[in-house]
Amino acid sequence: MAVEVQVPAPSTARELRHLEARIATALGEPVRLGVAFSGGVDSAVLLAVAARALGPQRVLAVLGVSPSLAADERELAHRVAEQIGVPLVEVPTAEGEVAAYRANGPDRCFHCKNELFTKISDEVARRHGLDVVAYGENADDARRPDRPGSAAATRHGVLRPLAAAGATKAQVRALARVFGLEVADKPAAPCLASRIPHFAEVTPAKLGQVERAEAAMRRLGFADCRVRHHGEVARVELAEVDLVAAVQQPLRDDVVRAVREAGFRFVALDLAGIQSGAFTLPLVADRG
Repeated sequence: MAVEVQVPAPSTARELRHLEARIATALGEPVRLGVAFSGGVDSAVLLAVAARALGPQRVLAVLGVSPSLAADERELAHRVAEQIGVPLVEVPTAEGEVAAYRANGPDRCFHCKNELFTKISDEVARRHGLDVVAYGENADDARRPDRPGSAAATRHGVLRPLAAAGATKAQVRALARVFGLEVADKPAAPCLASRIPHFAEVTPAKLGQVERAEAAMRRLGFADCRVRHHGEVARVELAEVDLVAAVQQPLRDDVVRAVREAGFRFVALDLAGIQSGAFTLPLVADRG
């Protein structure tokens, strides 16, 4: 299904047209473009702009699949690519076989992205005739110190058209609404490994616990949720508006049951709510 464009206010429309043009310019004019695609709002907007600028037949969405990708996110990625009208291919990634990834230091994301971009370069690009690969880092991401995956992009020559165009997260969401994308207002969904404290080993078993617990929480109506893995303890982060509901009956018993059934013994609700970069930012700051 082609992207259905919605009409914003005139001044906003001009700004977004200029932003889209800057993103398209940053893409260049490749014969075949691959977009490292997660189905999140950033990569979805990048994919949509690329399809509009180059034509969908010259663009390919590439989804890395491993135990760190939740099944719900995998399904959503296929749905969004179909909405945009661009074919999607899956590439199995094996970051779990990389010792440095399993060790889970602050550079874990580098090893994950490096594995993805290596697989795209070695397998997908040749098979599908790609001459350029891009991914969805936005301008806000580019300013954060806790995004080591960007170093992997640099190593592999992967483009960052959103960041190059100066597109902030808010602007990316605005473009997603104009394009009518399903994920325009979707909460951020970092990979499941981000729920495990640094220096605690990343294992498929832990990732599975987190995935089951978060899926159960979403079924209870908590759309924006992170379940942090602290051994037997699950530390649940929710949007501020959901904190009260989670500790009141009847949801309180449902929350406890859902998380325990995922394999945790204790269930703790973090009163600070959702915290992006909760594990990485303090370590990066400590380095000065």
